[in-house]
Amino acid sequence: MKIGPKGQVVIPKEIRNITGVKENTEVIVSLNDDCIVIKKSKPATESYLTYYTATYSKKLKNNIDINKILDGEYDRDFLH
Repeated sequence: MKIGPKGQVVIPKEIRNITGVKENTEVIVSLNDDCIVIKKSKPATESYLTYYTATYSKKLKNNIDINKILDGEYDRDFLH
């Protein structure tokens, strides 16, 4: 893999498919020792829900997995 003239890299298709990264996906680029790390940024909704449930989890009757909610894996009846 090479870096292009504007600092661009092409993420291999197999890695894009596994991670769900598509065109216009927002990412965060950071350094970890001498490694460049590229991560998908969390949608604002996910960050808010994660904060909310962590803050108020003691008041919840059921343990709720926010990622499952966001992925549509819970029945609507379960959440009401």
